[in-house]
Amino acid sequence: MGGLSWRKLLGWDRHPSDGHRHDYDSWWHDSRRRLLPHYHDESLESAIPPQAVTEVALRLRHLIEQCVPCELNPDLVTRPHSKVITTKVIKAAKEAGGKEHGACVVFCLLVNKRWWKHQSLVELWDADLHNLRAVACEVIAKQIIETENDPTYLMHSVLLKRYSIIIDGKPTPPANVVERAVDLHALRVIGSSGYQKCINFLWKGWLVQDEDDPSTFVDYKDKDNTSYCAHLDPDRMRAPMYQNVTQMLFSFFYLILYTLAMNSVNARGEIDLIEGLLYVFTIGYICDELSKLWKAGHQILSFWHAFNSVLYALVTTSLAMRFIALSAGVDDPIRHQYTTLSYNFLAVSAPLFWGRLLLYLDSFRFFGAMLVVLKVMMKESMIFFALLIVIFVGFLQAFIGLDFAEDQAAEDFYFIIQAMANALMQSPDFSGFDKFSHPFGLILYYCFTFVVMVVLLNILIALYNSAYEDIYDNANDEYLAMFAQKTMTFVRAPDENVFIPPLNLIEIFCLAIPFEWWMSKKTYEHLNDIVMAALYSPLLLVSAYFEMRTAQEIRGNRARGEEDDDTIEEWEQMSDHFDFEGDGWSKTVASAKSNLEEDADVVEIKKLKQEVEELKKMIEGLTKFIAGEKGLGNGDTEELKGVDEEGESSGGA
Repeated sequence: MGGLSWRKLLGWDRHPSDGHRHDYDSWWHDSRRRLLPHYHDESLESAIPPQAVTEVALRLRHLIEQCVPCELNPDLVTRPHSKVITTKVIKAAKEAGGKEHGACVVFCLLVNKRWWKHQSLVELWDADLHNLRAVACEVIAKQIIETENDPTYLMHSVLLKRYSIIIDGKPTPPANVVERAVDLHALRVIGSSGYQKCINFLWKGWLVQDEDDPSTFVDYKDKDNTSYCAHLDPDRMRAPMYQNVTQMLFSFFYLILYTLAMNSVNARGEIDLIEGLLYVFTIGYICDELSKLWKAGHQILSFWHAFNSVLYALVTTSLAMRFIALSAGVDDPIRHQYTTLSYNFLAVSAPLFWGRLLLYLDSFRFFGAMLVVLKVMMKESMIFFALLIVIFVGFLQAFIGLDFAEDQAAEDFYFIIQAMANALMQSPDFSGFDKFSHPFGLILYYCFTFVVMVVLLNILIALYNSAYEDIYDNANDEYLAMFAQKTMTFVRAPDENVFIPPLNLIEIFCLAIPFEWWMSKKTYEHLNDIVMAALYSPLLLVSAYFEMRTAQEIRGNRARGEEDDDTIEEWEQMSDHFDFEGDGWSKTVASAKSNLEEDADVVEIKKLKQEVEELKKMIEGLTKFIAGEKGLGNGDTEELKGVDEEGESSGGA
């Protein structure tokens, strides 16, 4: 049961590391399957031998232990120009991999983050220290990414190369930094400029997986090709940007079909073209959800999967009711009854149809930030509902016991449920409990109302407020993390064909079932390309035009010596017309700017120390000068005495 055991449930084994090796291995496997289909894992290999990667990870662990030896204020580690994570520490971290294995350092830092997070659960008495060391891993990783000057090396070797470590004597499934940062929710790494540049390239389809080596990402060869026909390639539908646009268009069309179906109710129960398309779309979405569940396992389940499942269940129930109605005669009352019931199920699903649009609008920052807040609030609600269920069941049993003790029959069950639900919705009804096992029923209902309305609901409000403040403080990083996760869910294996629902029904019933089992792989892929070109031709005609214009911009950027995704901003348009070095403005700015690497007090102390040293040298020089003057005076006296003695001796002679 996902790590839950009777020993832990009974409190016999409270050590979080029990079963850790199994859970850790499962964590790597599950997160790996969540991003790519599991049947490609065997073909992926680590770019560097796992033993070497593990050695680098252990070196970095020792470095973090020495640099963060005790509990510190987190600001000392995270602030710019930190005195803890200094440039020497960053340099030492880079040297942990040496010249040959330096590309895996960021990956190993994320591995260490995972280790420190686990150790914080194992050793609760030092949890703050271990969590701080996990933060230090993120800070160092971000600095390494930010200070890397070669973007090609950064994206292809550091961020997108897959690496493994040794666990239980076996290498883990290879993974890259982009995937691992998303899985670990490493906001600092995700928010770094180099990481976001890589995500942007993946989103646009400028970086694609190599068809011959799935573990390697390569540049899209035609991104600078200004030919219109060169971009009429059905493989471009694998780009997350185009998949997202297609899903949005189909979702809006799905909503339009639902609106038309509800505004044109067929009283006789026949299924017209609009309703038929609506049900076909629903079947396609259901097949897609089942396919994801089969490929990625239960780890892919989330709030939106549950949300969509409820919607599809209501629409499927409506379709089943319609089939039952059609099985009866035209004038049969049963037909009218089940037709009405079918439209009732379809009508109550309207809020879900409209709410479903938010799933495909999260690429916009406004909707994305709100969805992050909603996601965190739903997680926080689990605490409230867990307490509510326990309290609700306890009071329900008490009310049923009072009812049964009064007349030996539980006749007021529905009344009790309704009264407790009203109290939960902040509209309690006390009048019904005046004669309900007086006075115990009324007292018990007062207690239930107080616990629910005063205690639990205030706990829920506090949880929501805390969740909103946490997300609001990191709104930008949370949105970037959500966008990175969305991008990675679109990244598919190179031989997987992109058939977005409901077009997946064509893949299932017109391609896979009739041809895949007997046709050669090369022929089957060619057939899929033809079908995809036909299905996506309207979108390809539009996307090819925009990619042609983008190719022209890329060539212009390269002609100026800039990067492919560079954009000329307003402040850059006239920057080449001025020479700040020649007119001396740069020197003025250099003398006016503050020294952010050192505190003002430290600067003043260093200045005072320098002045003291100068004063010391002056005093030493003056002392030597005075001593020299004294030495010269003594020498002249002795010389005069010698002359006098010589004169006296010569006179005596």
